[in-house]
Amino acid sequence: MTMSADLSLYRNIGIFAHVDAGKTTTTERILKLTGRIHKLGETHEGESTTDFMEQEAERGITIQSAAVSCFWKGHRFNVIDTPGHVDFTVEVYRSLKVLDGGIGVFCGSGGVEPQSETNWRYANDAEVARLIFINKLDRVGADFIRVTEQVKKVLGATPLIMVLPIGREDTFTGVVDLLTQKAYVWDNTGIPENFTVSDVPADMADDVEMYRQQLIETALEADDDLLMAYMDGEEPSIEEIKRCIRKGTRDLLFFPTYCGSAFKNKGMQLVLDAVVDYLPSPTEVDPQPLTDEEGNETGKFAIVSADEPFRALAFKIMDDRYGALTFVRVYSGVLNKGDTILNSFTGKTERVGRMVEMHADERNDLTTAQAGDIIALIGLKNVQTGHTLCDVKHPCTLEPMVFPEPVISISVTPKDKGSVEKMGIAIGKMVAEDPTFRVETDIDSGETILKGMGELHLDIKVDILKRTYGVDLVVGQPQVAYRETITQAIEDSYTHKKQSGGSGQFGKIDYRIRPGEQNSGFKFTSTVVGGSVPKEFFPAIEKGFATMMATGPLAGFEVLDVEVELFDGAFHAVDSSAIAFEIAAKGAFRQSMPKAGPQLLEPIMKVDVFTPEDHVGDVIGDLNRRRGMILGQESASTGVRIKANVPLAEMFGYISSLRTMTSGRGQFSMEFDHYAACPSNVAEGVIAKEKEKKAAKA
Repeated sequence: MTMSADLSLYRNIGIFAHVDAGKTTTTERILKLTGRIHKLGETHEGESTTDFMEQEAERGITIQSAAVSCFWKGHRFNVIDTPGHVDFTVEVYRSLKVLDGGIGVFCGSGGVEPQSETNWRYANDAEVARLIFINKLDRVGADFIRVTEQVKKVLGATPLIMVLPIGREDTFTGVVDLLTQKAYVWDNTGIPENFTVSDVPADMADDVEMYRQQLIETALEADDDLLMAYMDGEEPSIEEIKRCIRKGTRDLLFFPTYCGSAFKNKGMQLVLDAVVDYLPSPTEVDPQPLTDEEGNETGKFAIVSADEPFRALAFKIMDDRYGALTFVRVYSGVLNKGDTILNSFTGKTERVGRMVEMHADERNDLTTAQAGDIIALIGLKNVQTGHTLCDVKHPCTLEPMVFPEPVISISVTPKDKGSVEKMGIAIGKMVAEDPTFRVETDIDSGETILKGMGELHLDIKVDILKRTYGVDLVVGQPQVAYRETITQAIEDSYTHKKQSGGSGQFGKIDYRIRPGEQNSGFKFTSTVVGGSVPKEFFPAIEKGFATMMATGPLAGFEVLDVEVELFDGAFHAVDSSAIAFEIAAKGAFRQSMPKAGPQLLEPIMKVDVFTPEDHVGDVIGDLNRRRGMILGQESASTGVRIKANVPLAEMFGYISSLRTMTSGRGQFSMEFDHYAACPSNVAEGVIAKEKEKKAAKA
């Protein structure tokens, strides 16, 4: 049985934007217009439907992307609200994998802000077609055309201007639809349905004509025949133009651009119509490639069709008052309640007990789902974000997910004995939800170490532990994830022998240790000839070196980018064993690494600061004091963007000093860029501190 006819009526879309561009309000309005909420919530009153965690309501930011289904003009929208803050980009990234299209929301006065750039880049990598919605046009300083220019300059994208605003700032009343040349004007009640459609205001006629020509010329780039006819003076029909816009949008040639005020409910219907008209259905998107365990593509694809074997990707895990929810995008096949499915990552099967479609905090039970659906499964046991769920008879892997390594850690200890177990259970749930959040136990001190992507990321985790799980913690100072490496090549030899009655242990290795390529990790090669060390001992030697890479010679941090070459050695017919050679390798590491010019590395962050013009000097001076390298600056209409590389160690508490310097108007975002050598004075301090810690523990 095929149900593919229905799929053309599906739109899986994400809404993404910079913090404060009004993304959650936009999502709210979409849900309201599509009849899914009766009472509107406002973010700034702290009650919006998709933000149902306490932290979100309080901070006014969306932390978790919630998936919601709704309907518009006979089409089914699955809307995923993604977080905009940089510490949560992994959420954005994961949401993009399961979307077919998106709406990028920008603030009419703030314009294209640093974070929007990261999210935009992710969306380009994932080849997601997008509309642009320029919001908050009722704000002071809002300027639609200026923001479209920024989209060109900062994002390097072509905005396809579909509407022009009527009025500016507090006189903004509606928009002119360039294709139909009709004006949509809303009254001041804030009720989205209260609008009238009329002719273009006389004073806008010239602009409308000019932008309409631009629109048609750009759109027709998607169809050479129509473009030629147009050049010969033949005006295409609205249907033909729409078809071109649809194709060009899907091929990322341009991005249909709309404007309005989500808060005042002006201009939203046109955006919803555009989702139907221009964003692709699940079958119009290139299908997801299947991969093997290592992540290499197999050349097969998950074709979006109900007739194919079942394949789905778990893209988000949430724990709420009903138990663990696993959000799943079904790529192909059909899933029925009661089915047994395979998790290809763990190799274990899971039984589908309940499946639901979500509407923020409410849910409807389903008995079946099919290709193109985004649903939540309740009560799956061992599924984590990024796992593939599939038909037991047709195992497969949808792209494996690669998550960035955490760069910052804090130690936490529960305030009382009763919280210890509570904390363990809570942290287990949180790790399943967020793969960039890691937890370790410090073996010597017994402290719990939380690791994450930035200060805000960990702040919020501690907050969730306190509020959601009621675990009170004593939080240590944030710690930077330093690494170590070596700078010189060295040739050396090590013999391990032990004789104690009966058979002894013996293993001799001759080896070279040298600095590896950047980001190469640990590499082991053997050039032994003539069997002076038998092949069967190579894995043990490699394991010995590899396990030692976890604790470097300087201060015990993990070691990066080292190559070890085994070129000779000796063995004993009776006394040699794998364990003897593993011990030899460990001893060799201890003996030789300190002689190979060990060096401390620190994480360098890519920092993007936005500041009003009159504070540029202060901000740059401050970044220099933080050992930053200024990479460039560009002025925008509302201020200056400064790009720099700055060591993470110098960035603690940066947000409060930036706010002080810029009287509260500065913003910044940062993400991990690379590891670089620590200057010797800094390195000495770090090493001394680590030694003190060890001494204190001893």
